[in-house]
Amino acid sequence: MKLDVYNQKGEKVESVEASDRIFNREWNADLVHQALRTQEAESRQNLAHAKGRSEVAGGGKKPWRQKHTGRSRQGSTRSPIWVGGGVTHGPTKEKNYSLKINQKMRQAAIFSVLSKKLAEGELKVIDSLEVGEKTKLVNGFLAAFFAKLGQKSGKVSALLIPNEANRIIYRASRNLPSVKSLNPNSLNVYDLMKYRDILLDKEALSAIDKHYHAGK
Repeated sequence: MKLDVYNQKGEKVESVEASDRIFNREWNADLVHQALRTQEAESRQNLAHAKGRSEVAGGGKKPWRQKHTGRSRQGSTRSPIWVGGGVTHGPTKEKNYSLKINQKMRQAAIFSVLSKKLAEGELKVIDSLEVGEKTKLVNGFLAAFFAKLGQKSGKVSALLIPNEANRIIYRASRNLPSVKSLNPNSLNVYDLMKYRDILLDKEALSAIDKHYHAGK
């Protein structure tokens, strides 16, 4: 399929051939949701942890002798039935929240999002994303680009996918809270869905086609 290529001024300058298997997929909401849940689960930090009786400090001495006290038998003050004792069946840091999805399904979900973004006009191919090493240059470029395309004024929300050799843009865009630069070999459903618009460097097309091969 043919994709329009824009320059940094927002003008169409040429067209480029792109892979149908990546940019011409049907929208699969269930698969995208599954891939998104898996990604979020894999990044979840397990911070909740309640100490069991073996982890609570103290309690080494038997509270009272076994018999002839008129009280129940107790072996430790750190038993779960004691105040200050361990917790039974509490949350533990050993719990694994991660989910699994195979590579082909994950890539199919990425392709589905890219295709939907393209169909809705939220993905644009740029002839070059080399705009300099200053944050203000990236901010100015994005404001001018979307203004040229007639986008409503407001905060820019964009995901930039440069070519593999363009390392400067990562540093130049990291101070913009609603802008992120992402390596073409690190595409993921979360970032593709989070940002309203995607600007894709023309040279990154071949890198994406080469790297994401499981869907062939």
